[in-house]
Amino acid sequence: MGVGRSYQKTNIFLPFTVFENARLAAQSRSPHALKVFTGADAHEQTNRLAREALDAAGLSHRADRVAATLSHGEQRQLEIAMCLATQPRVLLLDEPLAGMGPHESQRMVELIRKLSADHAVMLIEHDIDAVFALAHRLTVMVNGEVLESGSPEQVRASQAVQAAYLGGEEMLHG
Repeated sequence: MGVGRSYQKTNIFLPFTVFENARLAAQSRSPHALKVFTGADAHEQTNRLAREALDAAGLSHRADRVAATLSHGEQRQLEIAMCLATQPRVLLLDEPLAGMGPHESQRMVELIRKLSADHAVMLIEHDIDAVFALAHRLTVMVNGEVLESGSPEQVRASQAVQAAYLGGEEMLHG
């Protein structure tokens, strides 16, 4: 239906190669998906989609690596590549920076920024710096209720948001 989703907990096939993970995702949308007596590598369209997805996610150089040997950040990139292999128009990303160090987080922010040029992206994220760096529109919720919704500048200036999440105005400008 044109929606790709990554989960808060990484959801990849650890024993498979990076390419095999992306190809499995591409196969899910293929008209050949139910032809069980044909080798997966026989469908060039599926293989092409997998290669393009890995390239877009910055993982082409890791295609032959077993997914379990990737760093946490690369595993998250692989999950996004798997989404891309299904050719979505919308990406739903649930805490894509969870558990990452500063270098991996920056790489993921750059990837999401690049992908947002061609995809609508809905991001659920607790890394405030990343959210402000990426978002065009923010909705801040507390206990399931909308606290503030608007531009990053509007949300940044909101007294209610500052009190609830950011520990006061000094956190926003420091």
